[in-house]
Amino acid sequence: MADQYDYDLLTIGAGSGGVRASRVAAAHGAKVAVAEEHRVGGTCVIRGCVPKKLLIYGAHFAEDLKDARRFGWNVPDCDFDWPTLRDNVLADVDRLNTAYETTLTNYGVEIIRERVTVTGPHSVRTAGGREITARVILVAVGAHPVIPDFPGNEHGITSNEAFHLESIPKRVLIAGAGYIANEFAGIFNEFGAKVTLMNRSDVILRGYDAQIRDRLVNISTAKGIDFRFNATFQRIDREEGGHLTVHMTNHDPITVDLVMFATGRAPNTRGLGLESAGVELDANGAVKVDADNRSTCDSVYAIGDVTNRIQLTPIAIREGQAFADTVFGNKPHRVDYTFVPSAVFSHPPIAAVGMTEGEAKNTLGQVKVYTSDFRPMKNVLAGRNERALYKMICDGDSERIVGLHMIGPDAPEILQAAAIAVKAKLTKADFDATVALHPTMAEELVLMR
Repeated sequence: MADQYDYDLLTIGAGSGGVRASRVAAAHGAKVAVAEEHRVGGTCVIRGCVPKKLLIYGAHFAEDLKDARRFGWNVPDCDFDWPTLRDNVLADVDRLNTAYETTLTNYGVEIIRERVTVTGPHSVRTAGGREITARVILVAVGAHPVIPDFPGNEHGITSNEAFHLESIPKRVLIAGAGYIANEFAGIFNEFGAKVTLMNRSDVILRGYDAQIRDRLVNISTAKGIDFRFNATFQRIDREEGGHLTVHMTNHDPITVDLVMFATGRAPNTRGLGLESAGVELDANGAVKVDADNRSTCDSVYAIGDVTNRIQLTPIAIREGQAFADTVFGNKPHRVDYTFVPSAVFSHPPIAAVGMTEGEAKNTLGQVKVYTSDFRPMKNVLAGRNERALYKMICDGDSERIVGLHMIGPDAPEILQAAAIAVKAKLTKADFDATVALHPTMAEELVLMR
């Protein structure tokens, strides 16, 4: 396709969305290059959801080993060796990085291992000074952790650095209340750290159902995690021996060994030169795009976290697919952002799709709410009082299911299939008519009254 340009498509950023868009465009016959200044794979694969999920698996063994004794296994007291898990996780990240590079190469995509800046609607310049032209430029540079601005903030880390710690600290303060904060709170707690979660408001996981959020706070507190609500940073002092004393509003100072910021993420557009192509950004630095991922410059598109629409890897991948099919494959289609399932891999995990109870009442007026509040069978025999909670939100008139919300073991695995039913606009009667699969936790979905 390329004629007066070096490439048909130049993708900036080799994360999940950029890789998908690039290989699909190449499969459609386009001449494609990807510019990536770090490693191929992006946040999710290299320093996000994949290595974090492996840490979560490792953390689960802390409780599983204790529970095993109630099931007849003569398990001794076990020591945890952080470097072993850390190094094995990083080795798997290396494997995935190589796999992603191989995928691009097999599709004929050229990898430019330099930072590039946009110099016009069809051009970029590499850090080494090379000028490159492309008929279409795709911005898929993702986002980065935001660090609050206050004295002493340089003493903290973000989730990026958490995967490379020399050892597990004895005392950890995590700032934030989103999925990253709650997931790492569970991880560090299971690895034996004393965890304090600090938040500027009194609400965690904003956007999730209130009952589910409250249940996680109660369970986390029972596991030994402390919460400090309505707290903002005043300063962090480094003490002799390396300890950190955190001063905050509305609470006494606390001394810890590690402070981790999980206080949101911002698009990676600073210094990218997008203004030279007439690309408009919103107040948060996100690229403004239309339903086809096109920016305010006709030849520049953007997908994934850099657009700040829904910061989920599967969304970036779908956007990349839709972009490549539409622009290069003569198969135009758009991403449907309704009923997108999501999960928080806390201890225990949360999963949700659709409207919360509050959203449904505000939107629909009349709603019907069905719940199942139960102790999973494994927890009963293990002597664990931890209870699961499932909620089904239905339209009051048609009883069409408009939301499912769960907290409990394997909730994300269960919800993935159930989300299909919600997306398909099934009703409570459709669930009632389905025979339960017994004994399972998932059967509670078809037994709710």
